[in-house]
Amino acid sequence: MTGWTRPMEPLDIPGERGGLKGFAPAHLDWSLDGGVGTVTLRRPERKNALTFDSYAELRELFTRLNRSPEVRAVVLTGAGGDFCSGGDVFDIIGRLVESDAPGLLRFTRMTTEVVRQMRRCPQVLLAAVDGVCAGAGAALALACDLRVGTPRSRVGFLFTRVGLAGCDMGACALLPRVVGLGRAAELLYTGRMMDADEAERWGFFNRVVPGEELLAAATAWARELAQGPAFALAMTKRMLQHEWTLGLDEALEAEAQAQAMCMATRDFDRAYRAFAARAKPEFQGD
Repeated sequence: MTGWTRPMEPLDIPGERGGLKGFAPAHLDWSLDGGVGTVTLRRPERKNALTFDSYAELRELFTRLNRSPEVRAVVLTGAGGDFCSGGDVFDIIGRLVESDAPGLLRFTRMTTEVVRQMRRCPQVLLAAVDGVCAGAGAALALACDLRVGTPRSRVGFLFTRVGLAGCDMGACALLPRVVGLGRAAELLYTGRMMDADEAERWGFFNRVVPGEELLAAATAWARELAQGPAFALAMTKRMLQHEWTLGLDEALEAEAQAQAMCMATRDFDRAYRAFAARAKPEFQGD
């Protein structure tokens, strides 16, 4: 019988750890500091309108975040005083009107995949919204878990104004759960814009802060969440989505199983010992 003469090296399984290793987007800005990632849409001259390339990079980023335990929370924002004006008229819409049906479906599946990966990634996502937040930009903000606006923010789901259905990038599934069915129907049927006061009153924005404080406020909130129990927060995000389609009995059983899993974590033990010692727990996400 033969054996190893030295300890086995850890297996280098692609995607197992460090999912963001080598990620260098050309159409977005990405940074990570203290567990908080910041994604900045970077086309200020076009109010950060999305292109085929920026959609693809967003899809890749949020997919990689599923394998990136070093990232605990993410802020999504836009450069130059606007969040995002939607799909670029010339780069995207101008090309779509010349496309065949299979090409159109490939595009819409790519855009919906961005939202799917945003909802699947375990990190809490915060949208920091200034200025224009319209069309696909509004859908990206909606796909985040929390939204911070400014008095300058204007939000609109413009799809019907260009001859499209309001059911774009998950809007018909997500918006009623954020603002209510009647309000969602109004916004999606008319394509009108909401100002910041209405968006906060209707529950689209969790908070509205002065424009000069937006990124700092959103980052501080993200940092606070990043210091929390990462596994428990990820489980909460998952259950908030999973229970949409469950009856009460099924939801109660799902929550019993989810909470039992959280009780098996070291963070739960740390919280108990900190409470007993009258100290603040230091969560490590395990």
